[in-house]
Amino acid sequence: MKEFKKYYLLPATPEEVYIALTNPITLEIWTGEPAEMSTEPGTEFSLWEGSIVGKNLAFEENRKIVQQWYFEGEPEDSIVTIKLHPHKQGCSMEVKQTNIPEEAYDDLVEGWNDSYAGALLSFFEEQ
Repeated sequence: MKEFKKYYLLPATPEEVYIALTNPITLEIWTGEPAEMSTEPGTEFSLWEGSIVGKNLAFEENRKIVQQWYFEGEPEDSIVTIKLHPHKQGCSMEVKQTNIPEEAYDDLVEGWNDSYAGALLSFFEEQ
């Protein structure tokens, strides 16, 4: 199992990024796909038409999101922690994901860089 950690700089406030990551309507706007999301711990979520599914574990409004992402057949939970830090150019989004299956790692890193953080960056640059 592998681990991924990276910082992404976004031209928005931590509050704006938090809303973009937790509001299902905003999620659908920047992902271009149906999304199911709630800020209630214990609820299930689905992004990119079910390409990413899991359970919401914890929230600190405008600061932190903790989720479990499901990988079928894996014995250990993959935990995603997103921390939002104020930055002079907007928001530093710290992403850490644990227990990533070896065979999924490269695709997952590409997904974080292009589909997730990349789409979020494009969304805020167009505002």
